[in-house]
Amino acid sequence: MKLGVSACLIGTMCRYDGTNSKDGFITNILQEYFEFVPYCPEKMIFSTPREAIRLVNIKDEIRVVTSNTKKDVTEELKNISQVCIEQMQKDELCGFILKSKSPTCGLERVKVYQEVEAPSEKKGIGVFAEKIKENFPLLPVEEEGRLNDPWLRENFLMQIFAYKHLFEFFKSKPSFKELVEFHTSYKYLIYSKSQSSYKELGNIVANHEKNSIEEVLALYKVAFLEAISQKGSISKTYNVLLHILGYFKKLISKEEKQEMLEAMEEFKEEIIPLIAVIKLLNIYTKRFNLEYLLQQKFLNPYPKELALRSTVKAYK
Repeated sequence: MKLGVSACLIGTMCRYDGTNSKDGFITNILQEYFEFVPYCPEKMIFSTPREAIRLVNIKDEIRVVTSNTKKDVTEELKNISQVCIEQMQKDELCGFILKSKSPTCGLERVKVYQEVEAPSEKKGIGVFAEKIKENFPLLPVEEEGRLNDPWLRENFLMQIFAYKHLFEFFKSKPSFKELVEFHTSYKYLIYSKSQSSYKELGNIVANHEKNSIEEVLALYKVAFLEAISQKGSISKTYNVLLHILGYFKKLISKEEKQEMLEAMEEFKEEIIPLIAVIKLLNIYTKRFNLEYLLQQKFLNPYPKELALRSTVKAYK
């Protein structure tokens, strides 16, 4: 799996001051599961070390200007960012992690300076980041700073693995029957994000209009990627857990059911992490060999060794 990253995040000395912004989660954890493809538009056109650049509001237009000499380098950065976009199309990435606050790579809340003496505002987006969003609107993209939030990290990795799975599935040239099976396996994962999205996807799979498989897959692709890009919430996840528990109501004892309900309530109250509840559900699923649940991506959306749900409690 190829994951695009801002080069400084994996230790490349490409920042303006000749340093890097190496991120421990990326280099220590994610490198075990992904092939990193580094990008740094600034390094491709400027030397290192170099003068810092910033976003500046000039006559209601956001430009990129060097901090000391005030040279406008907007067009240079836009052009080289487009070159990077063309390379991304060849690299077939399954996601991208950008450097936060960067006038090139910052995804949101990048500081925008004023041309005259006035307070700066955190409302900009980096030049390269903006082009990524324009050209790959459904690609999983996140900033390294936001990945410090356990729930956002969980959502991002869940999205990446689902994104990759979809494209691998499409390469197999699936039949309608195989599409139904794929769709079914993502029921509760998508439910944890949006029940209306799952209903929309179900209508596409039902194919009441009798479209060709190619037309159905094209519609499904967009709707699926939009669905998995949504963030889950504590209430939606709790409801999904209750749905899954329903499969065991006639199979487990009253005491076991009570234990499960208590665990779910403790998750809801942020006492225990999500993995504790998922572990119990997986134990019962395997004990009773419930094929439908064994196929559900919600219970095992990515390699368990990532241990992301060990820190996930609630997101309100």
